[in-house]
Amino acid sequence: MYIDYEVADKIATITLNRPEAANAQNMQFLDELDAAWTKAAADEDVAVIVLRAEGKHFSAGHDLNDRWPSPDEITLEWIYNAESRRYLEYSLRWRNVPKPSIAAVQGRCIAGGLLLCWPCDLIIASEDALFSDPVVTMGIGGVEYHGHTWELGPRKAKEILFTGRPLTAEEAEKVGMVNRVVARADLDTASRELAAQIAEMPPFGLRQAKRAVNQTQDVQGFYAAIQSVFDIHQTGHGNALSVSGYPILVKLDEMKAKLK
Repeated sequence: MYIDYEVADKIATITLNRPEAANAQNMQFLDELDAAWTKAAADEDVAVIVLRAEGKHFSAGHDLNDRWPSPDEITLEWIYNAESRRYLEYSLRWRNVPKPSIAAVQGRCIAGGLLLCWPCDLIIASEDALFSDPVVTMGIGGVEYHGHTWELGPRKAKEILFTGRPLTAEEAEKVGMVNRVVARADLDTASRELAAQIAEMPPFGLRQAKRAVNQTQDVQGFYAAIQSVFDIHQTGHGNALSVSGYPILVKLDEMKAKLK
């Protein structure tokens, strides 16, 4: 319903296809996306994976209005179980798929949208791309897959979190989060050309190169940090649950309305 999948010339293209909601992610959306990643990982005819999105925006993040039960049913245990699977585990699994992956990002990439592009090995952004994690305004210290420090460096990560302002594609390229910035009209072509170039390399060599870089990050503490900061994220939910009406949902409504 929400994810398109096709394979051609050794490239699997996974397309986020919920443009009417700025590709906001409900549970079915994420389950379909995980199934597409799993399919691409297992397909021997696939050498490279491209993740792209239909519409004006790459992803407006989690669709909490569609995901959450009514407020009187919300418990921290429920939140923890739901987020550990669909946010933390999914993103880590996509990161470790043993094939090169490229995210093509346009427009807004907000909070949970980062959980889709950060696990990819390379990111190509259009000139109008804006990356943000404004969840500090909701009383939470950052999204579940807390890659900020690794992607941006500690000081830039703190600036983006403390202010909630979006990072431009140009800024993201300067700090190394984005590999290339291209015109919006050239985004699909540029990502496809890069994927085709990579697809000509020996598959085992690509797999070992990816493993070497990911393992180096893990030795440096990436995996342990991601796990521990996920628990810090949950303290934000615990605090919000103590406030009448669970105001996180109100904040989210206000943010999503601005994209329509």
